[in-house]
Amino acid sequence: MSRLKLYYAPGACSLADHIALHEASEPFDIERVDIRTHMTEHGVDFRTVSAKGYVPALILIDGEMLTENIAVLDYLATIHPQLAPAGPLGRSRLIEALAFISTELHRAFKPMWHGGSERDVARAAKTVTGLLDLMAGGLKGPFLFGEQPTVADFYLFVMLLWAERFDVAVPASMSTLRQKMRERPAVRTAMAAEGLN
Repeated sequence: MSRLKLYYAPGACSLADHIALHEASEPFDIERVDIRTHMTEHGVDFRTVSAKGYVPALILIDGEMLTENIAVLDYLATIHPQLAPAGPLGRSRLIEALAFISTELHRAFKPMWHGGSERDVARAAKTVTGLLDLMAGGLKGPFLFGEQPTVADFYLFVMLLWAERFDVAVPASMSTLRQKMRERPAVRTAMAAEGLN
């Protein structure tokens, strides 16, 4: 394989990886996965590609596969350092942000995506707002780490899209970050490829 290949589902957390690939101007291929049926757009059972059965999955040039957003985004930031804050502490802060987004924020949306009760959805929305308030307090500029977005901003952007979809209140600074991300050519390209607006 001479190019990376990303397996994604439209609007899923894999959108963060899709954006990162465009931001890095990395040549890559994509293949859509229906996460309900586990079938790819080419009629392949995705579980034969990745036993986990969910996106993202990134096939590397040497044929190795990475799954889990933290791992995929960290890999992309490693091969494209402009997608990460500088220095060892910057890298640790990036992993810290990715872990928080993955284990706290992403997980908090579960009742909204999986038909939770009205009470559970309301509780989840309150949790998401609180977590976004916490992240907003740590902003170092228009993006998480300053003037330039990192892979953590791409993942956060997806969470902000989900908040918008489910009408969850977000802090003003997070609304601004979401809008700044929407204006980026790489974001527009990735969203258009996934049929999102």
